[in-house]
Amino acid sequence: MNSKQQTVRLSDGHFIPVLGFGTYAPQGVPKAKVTEATKIAIDTGFRHIDSASMYQNEEEVGLAIRSKIAEGTVKREDIFYTTKLWCTFHRPELVQLCLEQSLKKLQLDYVDLYLIHFPVSLKAMEKCKDAGLTKSVGVSNFNRRQLEMILNMSGLKHKPVCNQVECHPYLNQRKLLDFCKSKDIVMVAYSALGSQRENIGIVQNNPILLDDPVLDSLAKKYKRTPALIALRYQLQRGIVVLAKSFTEKRIRENMQVMRCCRC
Repeated sequence: MNSKQQTVRLSDGHFIPVLGFGTYAPQGVPKAKVTEATKIAIDTGFRHIDSASMYQNEEEVGLAIRSKIAEGTVKREDIFYTTKLWCTFHRPELVQLCLEQSLKKLQLDYVDLYLIHFPVSLKAMEKCKDAGLTKSVGVSNFNRRQLEMILNMSGLKHKPVCNQVECHPYLNQRKLLDFCKSKDIVMVAYSALGSQRENIGIVQNNPILLDDPVLDSLAKKYKRTPALIALRYQLQRGIVVLAKSFTEKRIRENMQVMRCCRC
């Protein structure tokens, strides 16, 4: 791990920042709020921005990125941007089209990482990398068997550099993490702070990670918040973490995990 730049090296030679800003917004969040939050995240120090075509907010995310580039806050090469192929574009001839549509919405020339959710269309993903539309390709929500299927594919040209999965102290993915490390695949954690009260949905009795007594005691011991303890836990395991919030206070708080991080 590159501690100076707080990045980790991917198997294809590119580097991914260990802390990312998630941009998925539930219904009811105004599109303008996505732009505002992404700007705040960049101002705070986030350089890894995670989105997807199915989030239907790439225009707003792209506006935030371009505005910060225009201001001189960042250069395009400072930003690591991830997008994802949605299920309706799995036919090989549609894979690049989906990425091109994302780039048009973003008004960017390339993305840094392009992910798929299922073990299909990898050949077409490789063509996107060869065409310079994405620097790296990866997968999301893959288990060990699915990863092995891809790694054993005949004629594999570009191995997936990462596997983005749900991961937090209540779902630590230890076995999958060990396998990914053995294959030089970086694990990226979404829902790193577990289910929140406003997102529990049908299962009203789900435990709230940030109310966990162990996290609370550690937070008091180290004079941090439970969220920072949960994020630090993932970073120390060698996992790239996505932290999502549309509240300025929490966005800034999440970035504080890097101040004391010796990952």
